[in-house]
Amino acid sequence: MAMMKVTFPGGAAVDAHFKGHTIHTDQLEKNGGGDTGPQPFDLFLASIATCAGLYVLRFAEKRGYPAEELAVTLEPVRDPESHRVATIRIEVHLPQGFPEKYHAAVLRAIDQCAVKRHIINPPDFDVQIAGPDA
Repeated sequence: MAMMKVTFPGGAAVDAHFKGHTIHTDQLEKNGGGDTGPQPFDLFLASIATCAGLYVLRFAEKRGYPAEELAVTLEPVRDPESHRVATIRIEVHLPQGFPEKYHAAVLRAIDQCAVKRHIINPPDFDVQIAGPDA
């Protein structure tokens, strides 16, 4: 797998360079950033939503339903005490007339999302110091 490189273009902005793409992040102004991009945690949530969306899209397209009539929403539900996300609520909005017999299958398709699967069975983290003084 390709290595991701992180650079710091200024302020609180942090960019990830991966497979020829640059993913730009920043913090809100109230957190010392310039609000020039999504915050890293927002990208985490977006990766879940877009991964789920891809599986919904593929399922529907295989059955002849157009993408324009589909939608997926994600709502992070926070624990009031810890302020951490306790539940990630995903809703699939299917087009009018989408057969009910496929509803359970659409939900099972979302279970194939690699992002969701990695959250359920998380990888180990191996964090090290690298460089000339390491």
